[in-house]
Amino acid sequence: MEKLQTIWTFVRRHKYAVVTIFFLCIIGVFDENSLMRRAVHKREIATLKEEIKHYTLRYEEDTRKLNELNSNPEAIEKIAREKYLMKEADEDVFIFEE
Repeated sequence: MEKLQTIWTFVRRHKYAVVTIFFLCIIGVFDENSLMRRAVHKREIATLKEEIKHYTLRYEEDTRKLNELNSNPEAIEKIAREKYLMKEADEDVFIFEE
């Protein structure tokens, strides 16, 4: 009983500190929108924005290549030679691996 009374006396004396600590625990850790979860979500958002930037650049590069292929027949020949190792009848193809 005496312990309970000392605890109650401490809480009465430092009621503002106790309420502030309790509030910070709820906001910082236990709440659905806690500070820890906000930090995790902020990191996820940053990662997703980087992915968006990466795929946007990749899309623009692929679009540029596609437009070049549609407008330039020499580009088609270049890709056929480099990627698919195609050659004309009187040519020899040498492949160098590093």
